Amino acid sequence: MADANSSSGPETGDSPRGFAFALAAYLLWGFLPFFMKAVAHIPAPEVVAHRIVWSVPLAGLVLVWLGRTADIKAALRSPRMLAMATLTAVLITVNWGIYVWAIGAGRAIETALGYYINPLFSVFLGAVLLKEKLGKAQMVAIALAACAVAILAFDAGGLPWVSIGLCFSWGFYAFFRKTLPVGPNQGFFLEVLLLSVPALAYVVWLEATGQGHFGDTGMADMLWLLACGIVTAVPLMIYANGAKLLRLSTIGIMQYIAPTMIFFIAVFAFGEPFGTTKLIAFAFIWAALFIYSGSMLHTARARRLAAAELKPAE
Repeated sequence: MADANSSSGPETGDSPRGFAFALAAYLLWGFLPFFMKAVAHIPAPEVVAHRIVWSVPLAGLVLVWLGRTADIKAALRSPRMLAMATLTAVLITVNWGIYVWAIGAGRAIETALGYYINPLFSVFLGAVLLKEKLGKAQMVAIALAACAVAILAFDAGGLPWVSIGLCFSWGFYAFFRKTLPVGPNQGFFLEVLLLSVPALAYVVWLEATGQGHFGDTGMADMLWLLACGIVTAVPLMIYANGAKLLRLSTIGIMQYIAPTMIFFIAVFAFGEPFGTTKLIAFAFIWAALFIYSGSMLHTARARRLAAAELKPAE
């Protein structure tokens, strides 16, 4: 999934077209648990490998259609860019692996928590790694999120590693992804292209040893695995085209659509247990996000007003 911190959306205004693109992407991400539940009988590493393999042709066709293949050629000639793309590719693979496994294991609520925490973790990363100054509202929000994690850890007798793993892997992915001087579509294609070699080798090995699900276990499994590329590449590319037409503050609010949908699907569709302790922890998270979003909207509004006041003087 994507967040406001990994977007390059404008601060000048929102486009209805951009809003439609972003909304479509977040809705697709929100419904993704249903797909992952349908392939839960297939080992998570195999599902991730097929997500990578079948994303390559889709992402490649999009770049050909957009006429941006020159960016990929330039990236492949740059050792530094290849190194950074390899790092982000590894991080996104870890994120996908945890997510696919967690949904199949009946821990979708924990995935929702991870993606709820992610924006706050990104702010924390900016403060620690980039020395960005935290506002009072941001510090309160981060503290509340930390309390939520502590409550869940105390109740479970250990850290909620699914939530933390998703949060950390995506947070660092978004952080390092900013260092790739290519567009989101090109960057995604470069990542899956680099990953496709080991992923394809793994798929071939599974099939050769009779452990794979692409063909030997029926047409249904083959179609599910082929669809992995669609459910991976399509939402990300739709989002990439929408984010550049929206303000960061708008994306910052919209990014909660997917984890909220995952949360309700986990509780009401999958029937995952949601007791008092989890309710208290999520209340802390929702309060943190309310404070964080309010602060973000207030800052964005102040910037727009300041920009409007300066216009007559130009």
